[in-house]
Amino acid sequence: MATLNFKGKAFVQNYHLMVKYHQLIPRKEKSLTNKVSLHDNLIIHGDNLKALKALLPTYGGKIKCIYIDPPYNTGNEKWAYNDNVNSPMMQEWLGKVVDKEDLTRHDKWLCMMTPRLKLLRELLTENGVIFVSIDDNEVHRLRMLMDDIFGEENFLAVVVWQKVYSPRMDAMGFSQFHDFILVYGRTSAAQPNKELFDQNKGQFKFFDEKVKKWYRRRSLRKEGKHSLRKDAPGAWFKLKAPDGTMVYPIKPNGVEGCWRWSINTYKQKEKVGEVEWVKVNGNWEVYAKQYYEGQAEMPPVTLWTCDDAGHNHEANDEIRKILGTRVFESPKPTRLIKKILKIGGEKNSIILDSFSGSGTTAHAVMALNKEDGGNRRFILVECEDYADKITAERVRRVIKGVKGAKDENLKRGLGGTFSYFELGPPIEMESILDGSNLPSYKDLARYVFYTATGEEFDEKAVDEKRNFIGESREYLVYLFYKPDINYLKATALTLDRANALGPYKDKRRLVFAPTKYLDQDHLDQLRIDFAQLPFEIYKLVK
Repeated sequence: MATLNFKGKAFVQNYHLMVKYHQLIPRKEKSLTNKVSLHDNLIIHGDNLKALKALLPTYGGKIKCIYIDPPYNTGNEKWAYNDNVNSPMMQEWLGKVVDKEDLTRHDKWLCMMTPRLKLLRELLTENGVIFVSIDDNEVHRLRMLMDDIFGEENFLAVVVWQKVYSPRMDAMGFSQFHDFILVYGRTSAAQPNKELFDQNKGQFKFFDEKVKKWYRRRSLRKEGKHSLRKDAPGAWFKLKAPDGTMVYPIKPNGVEGCWRWSINTYKQKEKVGEVEWVKVNGNWEVYAKQYYEGQAEMPPVTLWTCDDAGHNHEANDEIRKILGTRVFESPKPTRLIKKILKIGGEKNSIILDSFSGSGTTAHAVMALNKEDGGNRRFILVECEDYADKITAERVRRVIKGVKGAKDENLKRGLGGTFSYFELGPPIEMESILDGSNLPSYKDLARYVFYTATGEEFDEKAVDEKRNFIGESREYLVYLFYKPDINYLKATALTLDRANALGPYKDKRRLVFAPTKYLDQDHLDQLRIDFAQLPFEIYKLVK
């Protein structure tokens, strides 16, 4: 298989593993909810690489559908490389705007995307799907990078989206009409949902009195690919016409073909009246009846037009109507994201957008929930300063209602809540030794539980009074900790504390504490594995 090489690749291949877990600080005043929670719809302000790592303990393997719209690396976007990778060359890159004159701009972009895509993959469910918008500048490199990270076998499609409905008359050379959307699954279990489309009733010209439905005829003789006798020998058989004539699936040119159905399927359909014989030019033809049902399913196609997925002008108009002015460059239309959610998600899915920009993904999630009664949740991550004033403000307004909106649901308000978080300092285990930047109990509980067990952390299971933080497949997990240096200096796992943990069922107990006053015999007798803060946790990573 062809490989993609770029400057810095060796340094970023495993950089996502070295990114520290950071605290997520709730901001009640910026939220729109009665109770701020990590299990609400989320808007997170901060570096998206660090935010994705911070989400892993709660959402690892839980995201069904991801959509991202990263910088296209056109040289005009004023993005800068900001990952603090331990490499002299990459340290030189930090904070410098990537423009068209930058001879390493493709290397920088690939180094930026690699760890983010790796963390996004960890967040996906086994049948999860990721959609990535891109244009001609990086689509070929992104395809190879995603082949490397997600696996070439998990490639699903390259969608071409018509983003404008008329050419730019001042364009030099070609007027660009499209963007691309690359679609990958986490595993082979990921498959796109079929789409509903309205059938053209004018095609259904015949009426079945028995079932009182309009229908159209479809030849039972297969056409197109794999329609020869040799392709499906079992579908070559004779059928009896109404006058007793025996009919074979012979094509108009005399070539032996095959039927669409097996003989058993034919008999079943004939019995219920879904087969029709018609004489055409003196010869008998057999048809299957296709009934008009209003809407029908079809596999999603890879060409999305302005008519069914929206366009840039529509997206800009949406922003102006919601926020009063055009405050964002190149937003995506809500119809585009709704289409993605229908293809890649489910009614109760968690949807993630880590380059959230103007907040279209949240808008699309809530609009779709309103339309079909779904219970989808969104997680948005935005690193820029406009996370509150644009991203979150749009979500606030579509929840409450937008005066003058043409869509009645949007006019009345889509309803819902969201919790706003800001990325806090890293959870430095070593800081426990000197008392600096001590994390809260739940933040440290989330960190140690996920790192030690590799399983989802359930905040509701935490019982701080008895030092219990959760149950994994192997352990009941306990944490003796307070963000108080005097408590940490004075606290140890003693025999009394060990006995007070309660029954251990059929599992061992994993206990985190600053130190212990029990020997190994007592620990074994009580079925306790002891982990001393802060160092022992690293030995327990699964």
